[in-house]
Amino acid sequence: MKAEKPVKKTPVRKVAQAKTVMDTYNLVKSQVNQKVIPPFSPGDKIVVKAKIKEGDKERVQAFEGIVIARSGSGIRETFTVRKVSSGVGVERIFPINSPAIESVELMVEGFVRRSKLYYLRDREGRSARIQDKNLKNSEAQGTHKSKA
Repeated sequence: MKAEKPVKKTPVRKVAQAKTVMDTYNLVKSQVNQKVIPPFSPGDKIVVKAKIKEGDKERVQAFEGIVIARSGSGIRETFTVRKVSSGVGVERIFPINSPAIESVELMVEGFVRRSKLYYLRDREGRSARIQDKNLKNSEAQGTHKSKA
């Protein structure tokens, strides 16, 4: 007769541990500096005012461009802003809850049908433009005045 091996039992997670982890997460989330950031989506033109530290001085630098992506969720959410500066494309990734961000201003809402606008990297000039959402809606309703 063969001797049967004892079956190893996997450790069972305690509900109390999971609860404390969620409590810790919620505590950290509530302590994060919650700024008033306007709701924006990919395709929108925004101005991000970020704090830049140079030596012992600190100043605010504006970065104006088009949001090409939003990723993550909760306190780890980030967004990518792209602008073309003297013919060179520049992209910056900002965490939404970063203390380095002083403010975010929504300039123009763009009309796009994608959540990631990475195709704009390959485009330049007129083909890289994004249509204004308000202009698109007014054209659809027939209230837009054309330049005829």
